[in-house]
Amino acid sequence: MTTSFAELLGDEEPADEGDARRRRFSRLRSGLTSSRKALGRGLTGWRYDPDDLEAWEGLEDVLIAADCGVPPTKEIIDRLEAQRPKTNEDVMVALSATITDIASPAGEPHLDVSHKPAVFLIVGVNGAGKTTSIGKLSYRIAESGRSVLVAAADTYRAAAGEQLEVWAQRAGADFVGSTRGGDPGAVAFDAIDAAVARDHDVVLVDTAGRLHTQADLMEELLKVRRVITTKLEGAPHETLLVIDATTGQNGLRQAELFQEVVEASGVILTKLDGTAKGGVVLAIGQELELPVKLVGVGEGVEDLQPFDAQEFAEALLGSDEE
Repeated sequence: MTTSFAELLGDEEPADEGDARRRRFSRLRSGLTSSRKALGRGLTGWRYDPDDLEAWEGLEDVLIAADCGVPPTKEIIDRLEAQRPKTNEDVMVALSATITDIASPAGEPHLDVSHKPAVFLIVGVNGAGKTTSIGKLSYRIAESGRSVLVAAADTYRAAAGEQLEVWAQRAGADFVGSTRGGDPGAVAFDAIDAAVARDHDVVLVDTAGRLHTQADLMEELLKVRRVITTKLEGAPHETLLVIDATTGQNGLRQAELFQEVVEASGVILTKLDGTAKGGVVLAIGQELELPVKLVGVGEGVEDLQPFDAQEFAEALLGSDEE
């Protein structure tokens, strides 16, 4: 249980990974406290009867209250009805398996570091935790023994470049920045140039946070992507969409419009810190058909961790006494 960073990057898992796995699962359970309690309260006193319409409606209400979203909730209920479990315990087993399946849509669950350099484009709205996630990701990738270059193509937000440069220094990564108000496409171009010249393994390209309703900024984001593709065939090899877990279904609506522009390959779900609406994972899986690849469950470097759908289901449905 619990995917490690080594597995996420396609490396051999360390022999002493067991304790680290348990710590990651504990942090995830803590991050899902709010959603787990919402489910627990709703299921208290709930009794399953396959022929009782009110019982099914009650379960539907519980899932929606946990911010699972209407389409994923309908999918869950339809699957459970088709299976016709016999007892409450059977329902929970089937519910866990169904959540696991919906939370792991078709798509590569790993981070593609098979190219050299592998270029990751990181996008998202203002305040989602994008720059911090890039900093943590650069640290974790460098920890795996790969050389990293971080590109600060967010040329709008005050101190964005400085913040990212501090993270790059901490990770031992190279850094390419620009003056405030500079051309973000040029930053991405220069970063790939530098990565090729210096034989770097991975390039992480930060972009300015923007609202999905800002057509001019979304067009600029598309331009950055085009620059990357023109500069290096096949790039970007990952386009990761950063979503704030505390925004729930609102975050999903934003993500849908970003997806239309950048064709994301996966999601980084941030701020899964106890106040998050964890059910949004199901909406991301079913409605966006995108894999959640990383989750942020705290402020520390170790708190950016790989997402594991089975672990997520167990943490969401488990009791607080476990």
